[in-house]
Amino acid sequence: MNTETKEIDFSKYETVIGLEVHAQLLTHSKAYCSDGYTYGGEPNTQVSPVSLGHPGTLPKHNKQVIINAIKMGLACESQIAEHQYYARKNYFYADLPKGYQITQDKTPICTGGYIEIKTKDGESKKIGLTRIHMEEDAGKSMHDQDIYDSLIDLNRAGVPLIEIVSEPEIKSGEEAYQYLSEVRKLVRYLDICDGNMEEGSLRCDANISVMLKGSSKFGTKVEVKNMNSMRNVQRAIDFEVKRQITALENGETLRMETRNFDAMKGITLTMRSKEGAADYRYFPEPDLPPLHITETFIESVKEQMPELPKALYTKFTQHLGLSDYDAQVLTENKDIAAYFEGILKHTGNTKAAANWLMVNIKGYLNEQAISINDFVLQPAKIAEIISLIDANKISNSTASQRLFPEMIIEHHKSALQIAESLNLLQESNEDELQKWIQDAVAKYPEKVAEYKAGKQSLIGLFMGEVMKASKGKADPKFATQLLKETLEK
Repeated sequence: MNTETKEIDFSKYETVIGLEVHAQLLTHSKAYCSDGYTYGGEPNTQVSPVSLGHPGTLPKHNKQVIINAIKMGLACESQIAEHQYYARKNYFYADLPKGYQITQDKTPICTGGYIEIKTKDGESKKIGLTRIHMEEDAGKSMHDQDIYDSLIDLNRAGVPLIEIVSEPEIKSGEEAYQYLSEVRKLVRYLDICDGNMEEGSLRCDANISVMLKGSSKFGTKVEVKNMNSMRNVQRAIDFEVKRQITALENGETLRMETRNFDAMKGITLTMRSKEGAADYRYFPEPDLPPLHITETFIESVKEQMPELPKALYTKFTQHLGLSDYDAQVLTENKDIAAYFEGILKHTGNTKAAANWLMVNIKGYLNEQAISINDFVLQPAKIAEIISLIDANKISNSTASQRLFPEMIIEHHKSALQIAESLNLLQESNEDELQKWIQDAVAKYPEKVAEYKAGKQSLIGLFMGEVMKASKGKADPKFATQLLKETLEK
């Protein structure tokens, strides 16, 4: 990158970004054969003559791959193609056993649609999709296992993918991050991909260019690869945008190329140059019959669809009255959203249910490094805690600090049973409360005079004495009311 010291006005440029996202589909077998695939398996143990591309072997359709692709299309409001055929994309890599990839060219299964994101100013923005198509993955070349040779693991060869191609409508690294977050959220809600970028089951290539604001002509496009997290995608784009603008401002000519992102240094580096569009010599795959998808089949897939994040967000904000922030957090994860709705089956206190899930439960999950599916307390148990608090039988702080941890240990018992066994239930008996209040008032006669003279902040001093005398069992709301009445006599 040119480091020449020159004042550059980056704001006069507009960034144009399109993302190509590959999502590895959750199926029991590969795209066109019966081989299974599990991440992390011993190299070259999850292969067969078909996935190795041996002569005379024939591929066959995997119905679940088609269903998963349609689910994503429906979630993005794309058009599902009725008639499709597969194509061969011809290129040579050492980890591509057949010497070509079975994909879709002229007839992608889904066209159009959009991914909706929230921009940094809180506004909604729809990023258009060009297409979603089905294809198979290549194997994996490993360059760091041997000092002399690259090693090939073909376990991944033939694993089913969908490629989600956006329109060039993303304007910043931040928007790209939000876009990827929404894609990952969708594939996880749909149960079609685990979305783990670190394991390569969700991969992203970014096509980036810059042009002067007001221009109608796109700048020279640069592709950036090998970004293994959403944050690295954002970092790579932010660096590349500055690199391109700086080069242009210094009179340099950008060239069409593919660059690699070095996460340690936070920079992109040239991998290879491109003279023009690659010629993959696409032609129809002769060994797979054309695919015909009926409306009836699409409707049957639609019936399998879960409630999606956007619908849940609308429900939580408009029907349950939650804030934008609460709804965003609760819909981030499908299982968290389901747990929240599980609590609401047993309590009408929506805000308390949201708070307990977002603060206490998520805090515990993070501490233990477990998912909500491994949490021992059922939603009904959280509703029991909320019920005790709402009935003024226990304070919120006592419930958080003492009752909740004990319930995790004694999860077969009810909240009331545990509260009683630990002597946590609040005292609401007026006579008992008045004893503690009278003792507190008698202890500080001079402070009583100051309170009556207008120093009402002293109420905290007296309440502290009441809570100390009651060992934390006094109902704070009722005790405060009685204390004020006593002091104002």
